[in-house]
Amino acid sequence: MLFLRPEIAGRHPTLHPMKIANARETLFVSNADLSQSQFQDVNLQAAQFTDVNLARGKFTDVNLSEAEFSDVNLAAVEINDCDISGLKIDGILVSDLLKAYRGKT
Repeated sequence: MLFLRPEIAGRHPTLHPMKIANARETLFVSNADLSQSQFQDVNLQAAQFTDVNLARGKFTDVNLSEAEFSDVNLAAVEINDCDISGLKIDGILVSDLLKAYRGKT
């Protein structure tokens, strides 16, 4: 399904915000620049992200339970005030790593 806003149909797209509200749709987005987009109270459960740039993104009140990450660049990522129960990195529980680290300080 392709959605074109009337103000951009048939000509080069401009940077006017597209709004989707109170909708239940499955979107396929490819080769798109959605930088500076905002998602609020959105259900992206079971969504798939491949070759996506989320650098400098901000995530607040986000449910990532049971999410899987592979081949992900987490350089300089900060994780604060989060429930990390069961969180594993390369098969190792992060809670165990933190416990061992804090025991040495």
